Amino acid sequence: MPVASISGHAQRQSHPHPQPHTLSQPPLPIDLLRAFDVPGPRYTSYPTADRFVEAFGADDHVQALRLRRAQGTQAAPLSLYVHIPFCESVCYYCACNKVVTRRRDKARRYLGYLAREAAMQAALLGPARALGQVHLGGGSPTFLDDGELGELMAMLRDTFGFAPGGERSIEIDPRTVDAARLAHLAELGFNRLSFGVQDFDPEVQRAVHRVQPAGQVFALMASARALGFRSVNVDLIYGLPRQNDASFERTLSQLCALRPDRIALYAYAHLPERFKPQRRILADELPDAPARVRMLARAIEVLADAGYVYIGMDHFALPADPLAVAKRQGRLHRDFQGYSSQPEGDLVALGVSAIGRVGATYSQNAKTLDAYYDLLDQQRLPVVRGLALSRDDLLRRDVIMALMCRGRVDFDAMGQAHAVDFRHRFAPEFAALGPLVAQGLVRLSDHDVEVTPQGWFLVRAVAMVFDRYCRESAGRFSRVV
Repeated sequence: MPVASISGHAQRQSHPHPQPHTLSQPPLPIDLLRAFDVPGPRYTSYPTADRFVEAFGADDHVQALRLRRAQGTQAAPLSLYVHIPFCESVCYYCACNKVVTRRRDKARRYLGYLAREAAMQAALLGPARALGQVHLGGGSPTFLDDGELGELMAMLRDTFGFAPGGERSIEIDPRTVDAARLAHLAELGFNRLSFGVQDFDPEVQRAVHRVQPAGQVFALMASARALGFRSVNVDLIYGLPRQNDASFERTLSQLCALRPDRIALYAYAHLPERFKPQRRILADELPDAPARVRMLARAIEVLADAGYVYIGMDHFALPADPLAVAKRQGRLHRDFQGYSSQPEGDLVALGVSAIGRVGATYSQNAKTLDAYYDLLDQQRLPVVRGLALSRDDLLRRDVIMALMCRGRVDFDAMGQAHAVDFRHRFAPEFAALGPLVAQGLVRLSDHDVEVTPQGWFLVRAVAMVFDRYCRESAGRFSRVV
């Protein structure tokens, strides 16, 4: 459907920041959710990581860092991601890069190599490198003991410098912390926590080998509140083995009682051919597609009734949370950790398998500890693949991120920013948007494309229309719903 043929929309008043759905009724019919039960990227980057190539290596990343250094004080804001791969036990659903071990000495050795990599990256970045955002992920960063976490944060602060008022976040396995450990994290400067809960039902927990009593999580939340953490996130997964409508309803009720500031509600992607731990999950215990769709629809309904704002993708937040405020004000961004209220900029990544973004490049470190250590022993950055974005990649990245974060693309502004005739360049995509227009998910005019309040719940499907690579990689992604 060419843009010029869309009658009745060209003169409408555009709303640059569509407001999330807050009604008590399900915002989307289940039949519509079911129609979009297909694989699709999460767009923490564009192009997505499956497009990275080994032709991009450490030398290319060094060049990107030097280009950033040459920009001096005009360089983009800088964030840091640190990957801590260790876990004491395996969770069967997990698709993260991890090392399951109880040997504490492995962490000690790893911290030494992280310090080496940090020093190399910092030397290339130069003096303009204070970090506005630091995120520790894994694995389980709380595999590190209090002393090791203190050593790590001191090293990062000494090596890079922390910008005042920045965000310091850490992913937490509730089984590995207590109130005293949370107090220690606060003393180290962390101001945002993310608890990996996944499901409160004991049967589901047993099926995925992650047993953690609900009372333990509630106690930790109370401690986090008392300690004054700026924001607490809880991760949940729907589509896990032994989940059903009744059990998931109970989990949603407990979640609302817990009332975290943010919620990340992910669809489980069962890919046992790619992720070995998932082979321990019995396929016949997984809820079928209609059940998964019902769970998602019910979760959206319950969380809206509880006062949560739908941020986009799988994220919800209370209205006063910085993420919801950023959404209202049009300041939302996406990075490799998901939605962020921090300014868009460059991301330096440390650790095994970690992915970073500097300028118009992405880079990823070696995925095994041995390869990571070997490269650093050779005095080389451990980057083994990545991507230098083409002009078309940069244009499509801006389009997709505008849709994912602000829900609108202004054709003239985007065309001017990239020196292209936007309407001509994307005529095939405008035609492909026709069914989404008919379903009420987007509005298309001569001037812009805008995601509707209903369309926010399927914004991945809208973004996929502008993804040049998506059809080639569909089988690698989780499902849109």
